[in-house]
Amino acid sequence: MSLKVLPIKIDWNPDLSIYASESFLKSVSDEYGWLGGIDGQGNIRCILPYTIIKKAFFRLVRFRVETIPMRADLEIQEEKNFLNSAIEFFRGIGADMIIPATTNTIFRTYPDGADAAPYGTYIIDLQQPEKTIWGNISSSHRRKIRHARKNGVEIKNGLEYLEIVHQLVRDTFKRSSIPFMGLNEFSRMITGLSENVKIFIAEHGRSVQGCLVVPFSNHSAYYVYGGSILQPEVGATNLLHWEAIRYFKERNVKRYDFVGVRINPKKGSKQEGLMLYKQRFGGELVQGYIWKYSINPIKYPVYSMAVRLLRGGDIVDRERFKLGRFC
Repeated sequence: MSLKVLPIKIDWNPDLSIYASESFLKSVSDEYGWLGGIDGQGNIRCILPYTIIKKAFFRLVRFRVETIPMRADLEIQEEKNFLNSAIEFFRGIGADMIIPATTNTIFRTYPDGADAAPYGTYIIDLQQPEKTIWGNISSSHRRKIRHARKNGVEIKNGLEYLEIVHQLVRDTFKRSSIPFMGLNEFSRMITGLSENVKIFIAEHGRSVQGCLVVPFSNHSAYYVYGGSILQPEVGATNLLHWEAIRYFKERNVKRYDFVGVRINPKKGSKQEGLMLYKQRFGGELVQGYIWKYSINPIKYPVYSMAVRLLRGGDIVDRERFKLGRFC
């Protein structure tokens, strides 16, 4: 089925991803909106929230959440056709390219001509009994959680920890040579999420060991950022996640999303270690794609070259070679 792509009014509700909400979109961009996929009867079959980022003379489209089906029977080919038409919409508003989406965004498919790569995430179904969720966690993770509790690690949450959390996340990213946003930008994002974000810290004695930043709605809680000191108390970060999982389950949030893992990472690599850490919490691996798209054939290679020089390429560049094996 071919769908007409049109801008539609943002009509967010808590059963949708928090990343589709106007308050969040507005906090990360001055130009944003929803595209709707409209069928022949005028029904909205899917929506795609988007933001426009302006850098120098580039207009960059970035998605903060994947295509959202409004009907359970939205087929993958139908979604692909919708994305193909969405490209033409962005071309029409003068966008230069679509850059890789945020890592919580896993598309089922991608438009024709896109540069795409496999990607995934681990998701825990919070509608299961707590006993089942606990039982699905690996024995090593459960042991570390018990150890942290026994040794006095406490989990707290509150916006009063915003500055220390920003510092922890920034320093953790820095150890992997990854840049992180400044405090003002971080504060703006948290403020934009309003009541739909929780900041957790793990404290041992008077020392903060680690932290989580988790935006949420009824639809999902997303482990979007985390950080720790160089050598945290054993089990502190495991306990952080377990208490966050329990917190959101008690508030009837449906899913806990660990936000992004590489597919088939290199054995012994840091990416494999991160994947195994998330996997051992017992969630289901959801596989899909991340992608980018050249709209302006002159500006796209210029921007891509700049990213390669500054950061060694983006995540699509680094993962794209796996696509043949993944399909």
